[in-house]
Amino acid sequence: MTYTSSARQPEQEPRSTWSRGAERPSDGPEGSAASSAVNEFNVVPITAADTARQGVSREADTSLPSPGESAQGKGSTPTAAKVRADALRMLGCVRIATVRQMAQVITAEESDGRSYVRRAMKELAELGLAETNGKDGKDQIWNLTVAGQKALAEGNELPLRPKAGTGAKAVRAGFGAHGVAVTDMILAYGGRRYLTDWQVEVNHAIRETSLSFNADAVLALPTKTSEVRIFELDNGSMSQARLTKEVWDYERYAGHRIWEGARGTIGGTFPFWQRHRYTRSERFPTLYVVLAGKEEHLLDNRLKALAKDVHGITVAVLATTLPALQRGESWYEIGMDSPDKRRRRYPAPVGR
Repeated sequence: MTYTSSARQPEQEPRSTWSRGAERPSDGPEGSAASSAVNEFNVVPITAADTARQGVSREADTSLPSPGESAQGKGSTPTAAKVRADALRMLGCVRIATVRQMAQVITAEESDGRSYVRRAMKELAELGLAETNGKDGKDQIWNLTVAGQKALAEGNELPLRPKAGTGAKAVRAGFGAHGVAVTDMILAYGGRRYLTDWQVEVNHAIRETSLSFNADAVLALPTKTSEVRIFELDNGSMSQARLTKEVWDYERYAGHRIWEGARGTIGGTFPFWQRHRYTRSERFPTLYVVLAGKEEHLLDNRLKALAKDVHGITVAVLATTLPALQRGESWYEIGMDSPDKRRRRYPAPVGR
């Protein structure tokens, strides 16, 4: 039996085929409970490393500067100012993070730079630019203050998002674990290379239909047909029914069309998202669903159930588990973009 390869996005060039197990880690989702979804619901394995590289050349600049190196090529001690600046930039993008996560990005991969980051965060807290409001296990969860957000904008590091929260209320309310998992997902998908190209908690709303939801993260890493990639993370806290609804909400959003035309003309209908959200995209962006927060065999079962529940969806959906993503294993294609089928499913509005 052959599988359809997805080193490219589903909406791009025709895909090649590979044999079972070829070019795939032997311990990937193929051998898990999720594998049965491949045969029953046309779930297609996708190479994780290739999806992260799509649309960016090898020479592309990293979002955060690489750790400094000495003349001998060995990692040098990062300066306090550099660690503070990198920590501010990272928190400005992912909203909340632990010292462990920040050290993973800011310092050399071979070293444990948590001591540098702890010192930097203490200094940022004294300056009123960052604060901690809770813990994830034994690790304190850090977020920017409003002053920290303004400092980033004033330094022309990141654009100011006036309506963006700091994440402090969510952490104090006990929802910090979800935010930490979202940060782990971001770090697993490209690491520091694309870090400042992310936005978290991005609202998608259509007033006319009262549809409104927040995407956990959006990555501005273009493909040939879409300007961004959309990510949803389930940390094991929602029911299977609610998870399924959240995925179908993206089809409802993509399917809504609006009528445009001057009074007295025939006019025409156009996708709402293409006119008001992703205006430089030819196709609705791919949705990446990452499952976390449970033991891995339970995540595999959840992935299999999700594939069944969204069978026939008309937007491109790739899914995996957080442990598999962190190991560089495969994505599964559980939904394919089908604009024509979507248009038939969501009738066009009546013109004036």
